[in-house]
Amino acid sequence: MNRAARRLIITGNWKMHTDLVEGATLVAEVIERTESLALSADLVLCPPYTHLTVAATQLSGRSISLGAQNMHDAPEGAYTGEVSARMLLTSGCRYVILGHSERRSYFGETNESVNGKVKSSISAGLTPILCVGETLEEREAGQTEQVVGEQVREGLSGTDPKTAHGLVLAYEPVWAIGTGRMATPDQADQVHGHLRQVIAEMFGDDFADGIRIQYGGSVKPENAGALMARPHIDGALVGGASLDASSFEAIVRAGLGINGG
Repeated sequence: MNRAARRLIITGNWKMHTDLVEGATLVAEVIERTESLALSADLVLCPPYTHLTVAATQLSGRSISLGAQNMHDAPEGAYTGEVSARMLLTSGCRYVILGHSERRSYFGETNESVNGKVKSSISAGLTPILCVGETLEEREAGQTEQVVGEQVREGLSGTDPKTAHGLVLAYEPVWAIGTGRMATPDQADQVHGHLRQVIAEMFGDDFADGIRIQYGGSVKPENAGALMARPHIDGALVGGASLDASSFEAIVRAGLGINGG
């Protein structure tokens, strides 16, 4: 399967930004600017937990999907402050971001704990967006492929490709998140190609050909087109630029090769 056969997926990760009113306004602006574009690409918005039910109402019947930024691996229990996959699903989510580098570095998440979340999300009917990426020190030591390969192998250990249909990977070099730095399109595509090879070794060539791998890390309208034109890059996981509806629209247009409207 070539790149053109895989539908682009572009996700906005709002992180811990916007209050409820600001979030609702941003959702409305994104709908106005991008819903027609969502006919040609899968668009996902991942606001904070507090916004989910409001955003779900706004997106109901629309072609833009809702996602969450994290979840607990247990179906329920005495885990103060946590949310489960079923809570997200019944709040209107279709996707959930798992293993983001900020979760790994700030909150001590490991490949093993992320794996539990991946399996729980799939079991509940959510589509995981599994994030992987290396630090600057690991890249400079020539360990990029080893690090991201281990993150994928351990993060997807024990999953059944028959139930993991639609699984999304996101390659986000840690050194490029929120720094203004980014991997060049060729560097990013090389890592994406390696990730596809790892998936092929785990689940077979057909599954690997179909899996979508996003690039994340300082994605902007100016660089989005060059990144998503590469053969193994199937979309973008957008952080800060997704907080501005016009920038998010411009990134989607760039990915689709459409001039500004």
